[in-house]
Amino acid sequence: MHVTHLSLADFRSYARVEVPLDPGVTAFVGPNGQGKTNLVEAVGYLATLGSHRVSSDAPLVRMGADRAIIRAAVRQGDRQQLIELELNPGKANRARINRSSQVRPRDVLGIVRTVLFAPEDLALVKGDPGERRRFLDELITARSPRMAGVRSDYDRVLKQRNTLLKTAALARRHGGRSMDLSTLDVWDQHLARAGAELLAQRLDLIAAIQPLADKAYEQLAPGGGPVALDYKSSAPGEAHTREALYEQLMVSLADARKQEIERGVTLVGPHRDDLLLSLGRLPAKGYASHGESWSYALALRLASYDLLRAEGNEPVLVLDDVFAELDARRRERLAELVAPGEQVLVTAAVDDDVPHVLTGTRYAVFEGTVERA
Repeated sequence: MHVTHLSLADFRSYARVEVPLDPGVTAFVGPNGQGKTNLVEAVGYLATLGSHRVSSDAPLVRMGADRAIIRAAVRQGDRQQLIELELNPGKANRARINRSSQVRPRDVLGIVRTVLFAPEDLALVKGDPGERRRFLDELITARSPRMAGVRSDYDRVLKQRNTLLKTAALARRHGGRSMDLSTLDVWDQHLARAGAELLAQRLDLIAAIQPLADKAYEQLAPGGGPVALDYKSSAPGEAHTREALYEQLMVSLADARKQEIERGVTLVGPHRDDLLLSLGRLPAKGYASHGESWSYALALRLASYDLLRAEGNEPVLVLDDVFAELDARRRERLAELVAPGEQVLVTAAVDDDVPHVLTGTRYAVFEGTVERA
């Protein structure tokens, strides 16, 4: 699978830009702040419905514009599809496939799949649990696009449940009459049902990616491992099937109810969990050096790529200003590993930052213009 054409309107710094793309390696080269990352960010948005740089859509719309358009032609084998996303901050986003009538934005998930390497990836190792949960959930959705609906359902139920708990907590603090919390039982069931589905997918993913991550780390930093991935659940137990996970969540929610009512927030569920990363016998966070942390983050991304490729539709590899962050040894090892990809998109400030093995198309990016070199 590869993107053959990218078209942007009022996206980030671009009023309008058209970029033909070839299979193999395409490098966008230019000084910082000229719009290189905006191009690959748009490709990543098509795959995840989110940005790797910001948490909301508002910064993606060019200043002074009401909306932004991302349009891409995508080829998989003999089949070509045209997908379009319209970003409307403060309103519902819109989507089209092959210029058909409007579809839900999440219906485009799975047409483009990406694995993105970026300086922000260091947060996978050094950052808070939310970064690692996002990594798991985006990869889950790449493997199974229907999980976008499960994630949306879980977030909706969590929001409703938190609203009820917060209202109850405020009433209690201000000496008001105790609330009728009978509906909390219903929200518990909804939360546990969607949560069990999400948990089952996360556990399955970790089992699949563990050996791939260990292999990738050994390729990047021979002799530096092994690496281990473990799941830390807010609902402790040994369950793995969906029904058993549902029961486990229901028990933990019941045990936590008094404390949740006091604090006004849901304390149990996938939104409170973490992915524990170990290097050797020690936790990677707090113990791994800067270079080891970089290698670990890269190994997680390489493992993601290997997993998706093994399951069919090969993803687009995106390397956003990564090589400048690496020492010469890691730079060459990473380049050799990704060079055979069906489509590899690279951004770099100068030509020398692109390893020589990554030959292919070059674009010069300067002051909002993108020209084939």
